[in-house]
Amino acid sequence: MDKKNVLKMVDHTLLTQTATWEEIKELLDDARHYGTASACIPAAYVKQAVEYVQGQLPICTVIGFPNGYSTTAAKVFEATDAVSNGAGEIDMVINIGYLKDHRYQEIEEEIRKVHQACSGKILKVIIETCLLTKEEKIKMCEIVTNAGAEYIKTSTGFSEAGAVFDDVALMRRHVGNDVKIKAAGGIASFEDAEEFIRLGAERLGTSRLIKIMKNTDTETTY
Repeated sequence: MDKKNVLKMVDHTLLTQTATWEEIKELLDDARHYGTASACIPAAYVKQAVEYVQGQLPICTVIGFPNGYSTTAAKVFEATDAVSNGAGEIDMVINIGYLKDHRYQEIEEEIRKVHQACSGKILKVIIETCLLTKEEKIKMCEIVTNAGAEYIKTSTGFSEAGAVFDDVALMRRHVGNDVKIKAAGGIASFEDAEEFIRLGAERLGTSRLIKIMKNTDTETTY
């Protein structure tokens, strides 16, 4: 698969606690240069980023991140605020404790409310696969499908592990036809990226692929 086509499916991501505006600007410049699907950045920088890219790149942000145990009202406010600041895509973290407690209806209702707050913008639901049993992953495929979100997403990248091939394959088998899959966390090579895509992922959350491209460009210059 051509690398440019892979990069078109990437949410170029910087969500570290220490991220500065200069670092985010570099991320945005790189995302535009290499033609990624979006740039995923902290919510506090969304408005500034939207103004900076001037419509040339969708801005994605995260809510309830990374632990997911904010109240539903807090997540709805975060989503509303992000959209009002110009975010085109929202990645939310589920309440994993609720899933362990079998509070399925509450999780589904929360996703519905956040999705409504997105006002037509893309919602990706992070289920943090590394913390779930197989049965819980399958259940979340059902819940996300019923709730009407556009994507189910494997990981925050801030927990015990990121995306793995088996989880994406499992999600593809159990998620609804209208729900897409985002693999995120630990995607370190184009070979891995292509395999995730082959297994059914339509979006990838990573920063490493752009770093590979920049290193290649630098080597080619010399």
